[in-house]
Amino acid sequence: MPHIKQVAITGGTHGNELTGVHLLKHWRSDPAQVARSSFTTELHLTNPRANGLNRRYIDQDLNRQFSLDDLNNTALLGYEHQQAKALNALLGPKEDPRVDFVIDLHTTTANMGTSLIFNSEDPLVVGMAFYVQQQLPHAKLFMDPGERLSDTFLTSVGRYNGFLVEVGPVPQGLLRADVYNETQAVVMHCLDYLDAFNRGTLPNLAGQREGFCFVEKVVLPENEQGELTAMVHPDLQDRDYQPIAPGDPFFMTLAGDTLAYTGSKVVYGAFINEAAFYDAHVGLSLMDKIQIELKSEPTAD
Repeated sequence: MPHIKQVAITGGTHGNELTGVHLLKHWRSDPAQVARSSFTTELHLTNPRANGLNRRYIDQDLNRQFSLDDLNNTALLGYEHQQAKALNALLGPKEDPRVDFVIDLHTTTANMGTSLIFNSEDPLVVGMAFYVQQQLPHAKLFMDPGERLSDTFLTSVGRYNGFLVEVGPVPQGLLRADVYNETQAVVMHCLDYLDAFNRGTLPNLAGQREGFCFVEKVVLPENEQGELTAMVHPDLQDRDYQPIAPGDPFFMTLAGDTLAYTGSKVVYGAFINEAAFYDAHVGLSLMDKIQIELKSEPTAD
């Protein structure tokens, strides 16, 4: 297993998610808060133009531009395409990254509380999720495993991948104190974990913990012109990480009629009625509840 030498904390990947932006400003004024003696911590505002305009993105979602194929595609010329390439040069290159681990800060308009999102089954990453939840038992584990080089998230530029901190609910373009404080607490635990990992002083971690695995995104009903004809049902609204059974109210038409969930098994919702996804008319994500395994306790070289 690795020895972590370089950690990047990134914020403003979505320009209108202000918690990470202002935490970076705070830590730049007081870098001792994020300093740990066993590695170097660097701070990066990742989408400054979108942040300056208080917009999620200029041309396309920055957090979907980091697959190796896209980073190497010179025909992709949008602002976020170019920003992704610049971040890859700064933190990577993805094939042999300079930075070992990326902690990317996000907020959501959905009622998801504190969600720890990770796309790797590596015991270093899973161990961080388990450690943070051990400190903050209310946090949810959100897993969407994939191959690092094809992963589109900014966190995948890290040599050993990374960790996406998602806290809500909070409106876009707004600072909310409890969300700010909670995000800061999660980051402190992440840094403490990596420091303990390097020192070989990790506490005992559970072999498995309950979590959720991404299944699919669900698009809101539309007519032939692509106009919305229904919305998230009030019985489903704000019920992130709660079970959705076949036949449960799912959508409500503009006329007030209920559309039931037509799936064949119980699933769980996340990002329910997330404002950021309305550009694609996505109403929510569906998740399976799973037991996540820490396959072997990580140890530093």
